[in-house]
Amino acid sequence: MKKILITNDDGIQSPGLIRLVQAASTLGKVWVIAPDGQRSAQSHSITVRQAVDLHPVVLPVAGVRAYACSGTPADCVRIGTAHLLKEQPDWVFSGINDGYNMATDIQYSATAGAAFEAAALNIPAIAVSEAAGGIHGLTDAWLQKILTDLTQRELQAGQIFNVNFPGGNEEDFRGIRENRTVGRCPMYQAEYRTIEAWEDGGIRVAVSGTLDTESVLRNEQEKESDFRALMEGYISIWIVNNIH
Repeated sequence: MKKILITNDDGIQSPGLIRLVQAASTLGKVWVIAPDGQRSAQSHSITVRQAVDLHPVVLPVAGVRAYACSGTPADCVRIGTAHLLKEQPDWVFSGINDGYNMATDIQYSATAGAAFEAAALNIPAIAVSEAAGGIHGLTDAWLQKILTDLTQRELQAGQIFNVNFPGGNEEDFRGIRENRTVGRCPMYQAEYRTIEAWEDGGIRVAVSGTLDTESVLRNEQEKESDFRALMEGYISIWIVNNIH
């Protein structure tokens, strides 16, 4: 029976995490250590100058031991493998993230960061993401099949599987595109706006962004990219290399 450690960056109460735990529970014994709140875009950061708290949490999946962690997703993997679990897991799953982790934005992703931490510890890992705020029937229909397939494959040192699902229901399934290139078009057109200004000349800014689908669909250099696959309605699976 496989031993699987699951984390995410949207927090322990995220519906996507619960759905991943449910799918993974059919593959083996599952432990969950996930942040106690939102930790998106924290990449591969870890906590080194303060203590990290863990508290047991009851999840609505039978037989799963779960903890909420005050640290980052990478902390969750490190603490789980080095302290809480008595034996190293066979796999680490991270997700399901509410929003794509693809193209150059993967460098910011804490969903991917947790998987990269597993890879650094020589544990194979899968990062799973899906269209933000969308309809997730397609994800739920194919997630277990994809996890089953990928956990029967081998990864080289420092590699992770990165899986992204488009929004939609099962009848919207167009296929799976593997071995994608990393999209070079920015996922979002970002805009920083000033939300407060002070007398000393200081300002407070906040970022917002719009998913830029037109650029990737017009750009022929993106034809084989993960970004294009998702914008055309395909599940995208590709291997990402961490530092070796």
